[in-house]
Amino acid sequence: MIKTLRNIFRQDKERFVVPKGVQDVIPITAIYDDGIFRVGKDKFTKTFKFTDINYAVASNEDKKEMFLAYSELLNSFDSGATTKVTINNRRLNRVDFERSILIPLRGDELDVYRKEYNEMLLEKATSSNSMVQDKYITVSVCKKNIEDARNYFTRICNDFRTILKKLGSQCVELDATERLRVIHDFYRVGEESAFHFNIKENRKKGHSFKDYICPDTMEFKKDYFKIGDRYGRVMFLRDYASYIKDSMISEITELNRNMMMSIDVIPVPTDEAVREAESRLLGVETNITNWQRRQNSNNNFSATIPYDMEQQRTEMKEFLDDLTTRDQRMMFAVLTLVHTADTKEQLDNDTDELLTTARKHLCQFAVLKYQQMDGLNTALPFGVRKIDSLRTLTTESLSVLMPFRAEEVFHEKGIYYGQNVVSKNMIIANRKQLLNGNAFVLGVSGGGKSFFAKSDITNLRLATNADIIIIDPEREYGALVRALGGEVINLSATSDNHINAMDMSKDYGEDGNPITLKSEFLMSLCEQFVPIGAKEKSIIDRCTANVYRSYLQNNYTGKVPTLKDFREELLRQPEPEAHDIALDIELYIEGSMNTFAKETNVDTENSLICYDILDLGKHLMSFGMLVVMDSILNRITENRAKGKETYIFIDEIYLLFQHEYSANFLFTLWKRVRKYGAVATGITQNVEDLLQSHTARTMLANSEFIVMLNQASTDRDELAHLLNISELQLSYITNSEAGHGLIKVGSALVPFANKFPTDTKLYRLMTTKPGESSVA
Repeated sequence: MIKTLRNIFRQDKERFVVPKGVQDVIPITAIYDDGIFRVGKDKFTKTFKFTDINYAVASNEDKKEMFLAYSELLNSFDSGATTKVTINNRRLNRVDFERSILIPLRGDELDVYRKEYNEMLLEKATSSNSMVQDKYITVSVCKKNIEDARNYFTRICNDFRTILKKLGSQCVELDATERLRVIHDFYRVGEESAFHFNIKENRKKGHSFKDYICPDTMEFKKDYFKIGDRYGRVMFLRDYASYIKDSMISEITELNRNMMMSIDVIPVPTDEAVREAESRLLGVETNITNWQRRQNSNNNFSATIPYDMEQQRTEMKEFLDDLTTRDQRMMFAVLTLVHTADTKEQLDNDTDELLTTARKHLCQFAVLKYQQMDGLNTALPFGVRKIDSLRTLTTESLSVLMPFRAEEVFHEKGIYYGQNVVSKNMIIANRKQLLNGNAFVLGVSGGGKSFFAKSDITNLRLATNADIIIIDPEREYGALVRALGGEVINLSATSDNHINAMDMSKDYGEDGNPITLKSEFLMSLCEQFVPIGAKEKSIIDRCTANVYRSYLQNNYTGKVPTLKDFREELLRQPEPEAHDIALDIELYIEGSMNTFAKETNVDTENSLICYDILDLGKHLMSFGMLVVMDSILNRITENRAKGKETYIFIDEIYLLFQHEYSANFLFTLWKRVRKYGAVATGITQNVEDLLQSHTARTMLANSEFIVMLNQASTDRDELAHLLNISELQLSYITNSEAGHGLIKVGSALVPFANKFPTDTKLYRLMTTKPGESSVA
C-alpha cells in the first residue's frame, strides 16, 4: 500500500462507539470561534465557501481556461491532508424568502399596485425551483495543537483565494456559527430561520453546541435513514466511466431536492506516485516477459501479446507520462451523495432518477448498505471520511467532476429582474452593492427595453423612498408616472412648463464652490452657438460669479437669477466678445425659444418626475437636454445632503450623444452620480451608433449593470468584443423573444427571462404594444 494512504488510514482509524443519542452521531468533538472544528483526537478541519461561476454558458476557450484553473486548484491540495469539495443543494426558506422580496403595504393609493406586484413575485417564486447551491472546500489535517492547525489553515486559505480568483470565484472562510448553520439547515429542513447560536453565550451556559443543530431523532436502516419525519439515503460512485463529460456533476445536482454531494480527495506526493507507477509498470512488463518466455518455450515465436496485457502496458505508460511530463498528480478520491425527501416513496423515486442520470454518463452509483451513518458523516462537510471506496485518479480526470455550473445573483435588499434561464432561480440584484450602480438597457425595437425600465421604475417606486427622475424623449412613461403619483413635465418652446436653467441648490457643486460647476455648465450652453476661447471662458466665469453674488450672500434665499440676468450681465461687460455671446444666445433668452430663461413653475420636488422632451424640436433639443441634466444634478446634490437615493432613467440615450456638449456633460454626470448616492440608467436601441462615440463606449464599459435584450447582428458583434461575450452566451440575445436576454451584474453574466402577467393593471401601464397599453 502507498505510504500516504497507509498514513491516512492510520489517522482515520478510531474505535467504534455505539451512539447513545443523536448528538453522538455528529463526529465533532470541539469547536473554535474562527470556524476550526476538531474531529477525533488530533484532527482539525476548516471549511471555505466559494462562489459559483458561469461554466455552463462559457465558450469552449473559456471552459478550457476554467478547467485548467480548477486543475491548478486540485494540484494545490496538500498531500498531508484530506480535502473535501462539497456541493450543497438547499431549498430557500419560504418565509424568509418571501419576507425579503415582497413589498410591504403602506396604506396609500399605491397599495393596489403593490398587491399586484407581490402576486407576480409570489408566482415567480413558486415557478422557480427555489434551490440554492452552496459550494464548500473542507480541509482536514492532523496537528499537535490548535495553534499549529490555525497557522496551517491561514496559509492554505491564501492559496485558495488566489487560485479561485483566477476563476472569477470568491473564497471566504466560514466561522463556527456559519459552519454549524450549514449542518443545522440540513438536519432541520423548514426550520432554517429558527437557528440561533452564540458561541460565547453557549460557553457561559455550559450547553453542548450539538444541541443547537441536531435533529430530534435519527434512525438508520439497512439502505436509508430517517431524520425526524424526513427520509434520506447515502450513495457513492462505484463505477467510473473511461470518459466522463464535465456536465455530469451539474446534471446530478439539478435534482430539486435537499442534497449534499462530496468528493473526498487524498493527494499523493509526486515522487511517491512516480515510484508506485514505475513499480506497477515493471510488474506489467514482467508479466508480459514471462508470457513471451512461455510461448517461446513452446516454439510459438510469432505469438501476439494478449490485448489485456498490452492495454495494461499502454495505460501504465500513459499514467506515468501524466505524472512526469504533464503536470498531473496522483490522487485518491471517493464521491458520496446524500439526498432527502418527505416520504419513502419520494426518496425511492429520487434515487432511481439519480441512478438513471449516472448511468446516462456510463457511471454507476450504489446505495451504501449498513453504512448509512458513516456515509452521512462523510457526505456532510464535517471533514471526516468514513467510506474507503477510493479510486485512483489523475488531476485531469478528477477535474472532470466539475463543481461549477451557473452563477446566481441574489443580493440582500435587492429587487427582482427576472429568472435565471440556466438555474430557473429568481435574479434579485441590488445595484448599490456593485462598484457603481450605473446601467444600460440595450436591445432592438420591440425587444422589451422600455418594459424592463418601467418594471424597474415601478419596483423602486413601490418598494423604496428613493427619488426617480426620467428623461422621456418618446412620451412612453407618462401614463405610468401619473398612475404612480408622479409629475410629468412637458418641455417645448410653446409649453407653459418652464425650468430655470440657472436654478442652484445649496449643495450644488463640490468643495463648497458651486460657481465653478455652474460656470462650466453655462460654458457648455454658450459653446453650442459660438466658439469659446480663453477670453470667452473668462468672461462667462466672471459674469456667472456676478449674477449669483447676491443670491449666495443671502444663503441661497431670495430670487434665483435667470438666463435673462446672465445675458444682461454680459451686455454690461466692456469686452466686445461679451456682446457677441449675448447676441448669439438671444434666441434662447429673449426670443421664441426662451422656455428655459424663465423662473421654474413646475413641481420639481415630487419624488417621481418625468421630463417629456418629445416636443423640444431639433434646435432646442441639445440646449434643453443640458438644462434638464443640470436640473437633475441639482436634485441629486440636494438628495446627497439629505441622505436620499436618486435613480435616473434616460430613454433613447443615443440622442444625447449626437450633440457633443450634452454628451460631455452626461459623461461628467455619469462619473459624478456614484459619489452623490445616485444611480443612472441609459436605455437605447441604436447600440452600434452608441458605440461609435468614444464617450458612450467608455461609459458602457465602466457600467456594472448592463441588460442586453434581442440584438441586431452588428450590435451583437460589438457587444461581444466589448464585454467578452461567448458564442453560447450570444445565442441568448439572438432572435430572442421580448423580455429575454443577458444581464451583466458586476462580473456575472447571466441569461435571463422576464415575463410579466398580462392580466394586470401594471402590465397595461408598462406595455408599449399597440392595443394593450393604457392611454397616456
